[in-house]
Amino acid sequence: MKPLDKGKDVRWPDDGAGATVGPGMFWCRIGKKIHVKNAWSSAAASGVKPGMEVVTVNGAPAAKWLEARIEEIRDTQSYSTDQQAFFSACHWGLADAPGARMELEVADTDGKKKKRTVTYTKASVLPDGPAFPPPDLQGTDDVRFGTTPKGYAYIHVRRCPDNLPELTDQALAAVGDAPGLILDFRACGGGAFDHEAFLGRFVPKGETLSFAGSYPSAGESPYGGPIVVIVDAGARSAGETGSGIFKEDGRAYLIGESPTAGMSSQKTTIELPSGLFALYVSVRSNKAHFNNGRGIEGIGVLPHEIVEYDPRDLAQEQDTLILRAEKLLERFPQKDVPYDPAKFGWKR
Repeated sequence: MKPLDKGKDVRWPDDGAGATVGPGMFWCRIGKKIHVKNAWSSAAASGVKPGMEVVTVNGAPAAKWLEARIEEIRDTQSYSTDQQAFFSACHWGLADAPGARMELEVADTDGKKKKRTVTYTKASVLPDGPAFPPPDLQGTDDVRFGTTPKGYAYIHVRRCPDNLPELTDQALAAVGDAPGLILDFRACGGGAFDHEAFLGRFVPKGETLSFAGSYPSAGESPYGGPIVVIVDAGARSAGETGSGIFKEDGRAYLIGESPTAGMSSQKTTIELPSGLFALYVSVRSNKAHFNNGRGIEGIGVLPHEIVEYDPRDLAQEQDTLILRAEKLLERFPQKDVPYDPAKFGWKR
């Protein structure tokens, strides 16, 4: 729903909720259980730690509590896919009023159960992407880069501004001589950018990638080595098209704890009879050739491989998906990726 000129001063009724804050933790699903993905602020101070299983929330089984929370949020918000709704509930959906209390029963990685009370103070509800990124990343809020402990290049695309190709140039100039690259789109909130110019940064100079679309090399420091892309259901809109082209157009191997959000489409505006508001609705999916011609909307970008977090990794403040990406780069699954660095003349 979008206000028109006549409706720009109309305000929605106050729902009485007021300002909200986060509890200082995010959650994830591992198997059929709910676990703490990371913890800081109030949650950490109360003794909640990454990797712990969330057994009950305010007396209800954690999975049931999340189901109820999703239904509550859906009264005012819409989601294109179930994975997007679940991801939202594990992040933004944990918000409550300052001073509120969340009564938890948690279990550590040895199965020992404990009760914890989290009092809401002031913590962000915006997911940042990786549970635990590599240390000492450089860059901007949109694009951060560095290397993993094993020496692989790492780039996290948090947003997709129109100068994303140029930001990528800066990242590749710093880390582009690595034997492999991890391109992380988790929690990428979208934007707008030149897809051809962006993917061209990952094609060796003088070459053109032509498995599905056509992408000539671009930029001063294009990277031609093996790439593993990481996604989650927090990657939406341009974050989905930007990550998805690497899989669908044959450039990289893609992993994720789930498909992406599935909310990337062309929209149209339908003015309502009141003249106050207009509906802003999807009419067709972006990247219609993805998913064997089904597009992205309502589906998401499907990983080559689903990788869930491991609670033991989280307990040690390690990101399971980054660890898996490193393993894949050590022995790259070339049979699943049309692009072969050696055939494109890439030499480290």
